[in-house]
Amino acid sequence: MAEVDTWDAGGETIHIRKDLRAPMRDGVELALDVYHGTEDKPRPALVALSPYGKELQALALTMPPQRRPSPMWDGCIEAGDIARIVKEDYAHVIGDLRGSGDSGGEHIGNYNAGGVSLGQDAYDFIEWVAEQPWCDGNVGMVGISYFGSMQVLAAAERPPHLKAIFVSGGHYDFYETTYHGGVMWFMPRAAREGRGGDSGWAFTDNVKSRMIEKHSPEELKKLVEKRLQDPDVAAWPNLVHVLNYPKNHEAWFDIVMNELDGEWYEERNPITLAPNIDVPVYLQIDQGRGWTMDGTIELFNELKGPKKLDIGSYPPMQSRPFIEEHDKMFRWYDYWIKGIDNGVMDEPAVSVFVEGSRERVTGSQWPPKDVEHRSLYLRPRRKLSTEPELMGAQHAAPDGFYQAPLTVTDKVEILDWSTEPFEEDTELIGTGAAHIFAEIDQEDTNFILRLWDSAPNGKRQLITTGYLKASHRELDDRTTEGNPYHPHTRTVPVEPGRIEEYVVRLYPFANTFKPGHRLTVELSCDEPLADEHNALLPPDAFHLPVGRPVTHKIYRDAAHRSRLVLPYTARRTAGEQD
Repeated sequence: MAEVDTWDAGGETIHIRKDLRAPMRDGVELALDVYHGTEDKPRPALVALSPYGKELQALALTMPPQRRPSPMWDGCIEAGDIARIVKEDYAHVIGDLRGSGDSGGEHIGNYNAGGVSLGQDAYDFIEWVAEQPWCDGNVGMVGISYFGSMQVLAAAERPPHLKAIFVSGGHYDFYETTYHGGVMWFMPRAAREGRGGDSGWAFTDNVKSRMIEKHSPEELKKLVEKRLQDPDVAAWPNLVHVLNYPKNHEAWFDIVMNELDGEWYEERNPITLAPNIDVPVYLQIDQGRGWTMDGTIELFNELKGPKKLDIGSYPPMQSRPFIEEHDKMFRWYDYWIKGIDNGVMDEPAVSVFVEGSRERVTGSQWPPKDVEHRSLYLRPRRKLSTEPELMGAQHAAPDGFYQAPLTVTDKVEILDWSTEPFEEDTELIGTGAAHIFAEIDQEDTNFILRLWDSAPNGKRQLITTGYLKASHRELDDRTTEGNPYHPHTRTVPVEPGRIEEYVVRLYPFANTFKPGHRLTVELSCDEPLADEHNALLPPDAFHLPVGRPVTHKIYRDAAHRSRLVLPYTARRTAGEQD
């Protein structure tokens, strides 16, 4: 047994067991630290697992929580509030995954380390914890983001002593974590390399690329040359570097090389494992980063056992160290682990914070209210209307913009359309779509949409977003009105000069537009690096810009009814009169 250190946390003493070793079934040992109260007794344990390094998580004892845009915010301090967990009489167990921190073994790719499923390691880790004298045999899990995804992977393995999980801000569909609508997202680079305000993975020397393992040097050279033919990739210095020197950035190299969905991502997709989960699951997510809401809702729908879905308020980024949602977490674990009948299961399964009205809406499913998808049409003079355009293209000439590559300009061109001011509260909850009829003069571009709630005083808040790479425009048979799906399994180049309909998925949201407010939609092919929303995100939380000059014509005439399809919970819509 490791020597016990102590820590004074505001007058309360915490016992710390440093650098314990948990053996995995293949002989690899994972390093861990344990924090618990001073009374010598077994307690339930909350396990936190990630590749970010257990020493970094210990800063939760000494660093006041930072909110974005604090320069001290570090996206990897996500294991939870150690002092609070100990105060609630749980043991906080923080471990390093194989190939990271002080643990042994190799790290290859993501979620499958050294050829071993990280869920398998989590099973062994949890069962080892349950057998220790400081644990009473009851185990839950804690932590957001990567730590949250690990909870799902662990639960799918069904370790006997895991009683429940509480997941906040998790990442699930790994393709959607790295490519939004087929557009590469840079945040995974930050998590892996430590750029943009993140410490990154605490890699050891035993890190390998799955692509390098799978392909011969000759095959890999040809694949890299093909990837560099993408003008967007070839124009971005970091990607050119990664592709030419893959051994320096193994995990990021694998992501960049796999721009299409398929087997490489499916073996890393916790959602495909959801039917195996039988423990109670509480899922929590805040609004403002729509793809995480989308994945959380998808996971919730796949779960068969006791479950809760809690969608919180904007803004999108929690504190680091992570301290939010602990009250809800302890209610959940007190019920399922300590057996305290606190009424948590008597409450509705779904709870959603509605921006605008600042109210909670509850129900048994998502969306928690009946929804009717209705259209707002893009009209001339940058208007949005419930009525479609009656004039043809010869009179309702298309809107348009030319975007030069960011290699030659730092200006991002943005088109916008707005409703008239709402005359009464108008509530929208659910998923939406944008049907954009567009003509471009290249084989590809991005369509980036952002919906805003614009107040009369000029302030505005982001409501939801949508992304689509034009060559990924194919839809699959899951698509319904207001709920499009793209398979992202192949690219279909655009015929320059041809008008195409692009159906962009608008991520889930919940907002009430108050009287006097307007709904504004923005369309661009790149995104501004700093504005009211992006200032709340880490510096790397943007998408790969278009690397070629593109002229876009946006048609919204009688023959080309470009429109938004939005989830109204009431019949009154923008522009209707008594």
